[in-house]
Amino acid sequence: MKRVALVQSSYIPWKGYFDLIANVDEFILFDDAQYSSGSWRNRNRIKTATGPRWLSLPIKRGPLSQLINEVTISDLNWRERHWRILVEAYKKAPCFDEVSPGLEKLYQECASNRLSEINRHFLEGLCPLLGVRANISRSEDYSAVGSSSARVLDICRKAGADEYLTGPAARAYLDEDIFRQAGIEVRWFDYSGYPEYPQLHPPFDHQVTVLDLLFNVGSAAAEYLKGPEL
Repeated sequence: MKRVALVQSSYIPWKGYFDLIANVDEFILFDDAQYSSGSWRNRNRIKTATGPRWLSLPIKRGPLSQLINEVTISDLNWRERHWRILVEAYKKAPCFDEVSPGLEKLYQECASNRLSEINRHFLEGLCPLLGVRANISRSEDYSAVGSSSARVLDICRKAGADEYLTGPAARAYLDEDIFRQAGIEVRWFDYSGYPEYPQLHPPFDHQVTVLDLLFNVGSAAAEYLKGPEL
């Protein structure tokens, strides 16, 4: 049995994204889909002493029809700027000294100016720190045909999937019948029930980048993830 997930890449996403990776045999970045501004593709939230703050990658303006894997960065100094912001926000976190050398190295080694490649760089670099086994590929590798649910199904078929794992938001548009007819079971991932962890700057907020978890609990981060459960 092979289980896959197909998700658009995000900039250093929240812990639930990594749990989805942990629960599949192949995690496919769906980045030959249309880019939408103001989404999680190029930004995420951190916690600061003055409240939540967006950490955003500066995007070079392109056509409305551009795909995620076509989006490029407009300011190559973003790495140094983002790291300075993270240091200021989390320098008093309990595990800052433990995790900051590895995280700073991830920023220093991120040489690409393409959004999709930047996102993948951080996903692959953070998974080992979270105890997550990852097999990450790209949707464009499968030369899919069709649109909407049919396109997702075509990628799943070409990836050799027996099961397709997706989040609850997909219930609004995914056509389960065509998957059933193709012999692929659709399974729904539950993002509820995460435990709280010691977090700077209350009240507690789950909807922040996974870096928040690492700065606060360090090597214990995996204890606050669901891990492989399906």
